[in-house]
Amino acid sequence: MSISLTRRAALGGAFAATSLLATPAVLHAQSVPRRNASSWVRQDWRDHFDTLGKATVVADTASRTLHYWNSDGSDYRAYPTSVPLTEELTKRGYTSIVRKKVGPSWTPTASQMERYPDWKPIGPGPENPLGTHAMYLSWPAYIIHGTHDTRKIGRPSSDGCIGLYNEKIAELFQLCPVGTQVRII
Repeated sequence: MSISLTRRAALGGAFAATSLLATPAVLHAQSVPRRNASSWVRQDWRDHFDTLGKATVVADTASRTLHYWNSDGSDYRAYPTSVPLTEELTKRGYTSIVRKKVGPSWTPTASQMERYPDWKPIGPGPENPLGTHAMYLSWPAYIIHGTHDTRKIGRPSSDGCIGLYNEKIAELFQLCPVGTQVRII
């Protein structure tokens, strides 16, 4: 008995065997819920404030996004951020921008000095953890600032502050006057 094997039959048989072997994996992948969807949620300022005031910022630590609205609501922007490392470092609530600084200096807080006694103040420049611009909140030691370390954006990486890419904090810095209302959620 002679069996004639054509190229088409060999490829078809190989495809069928591969399909049968892959079927459990394909079925499993289709039945498992997808967890790679973004947690980003568009915010509405009315959920947080009665009026827009001079300008409004909502920093959402869950989605790692800062939301901005101008005084009449015609300009809405969203920025990716870094957020505090832990819940203990995260302060939530209402505050406002009380001071702004281009080329800020950084000084370790008392709690940072307890953990890292060798840390020293850093002046403006590429080694400064506050980046190129800083907007100080009415809460002591809480700042919305830039960062030279772009790996931090989108991650829990701060000791309480909200960090943005340097080019994004420069943009937001121009948009937010002192007195801008801020809510950290």
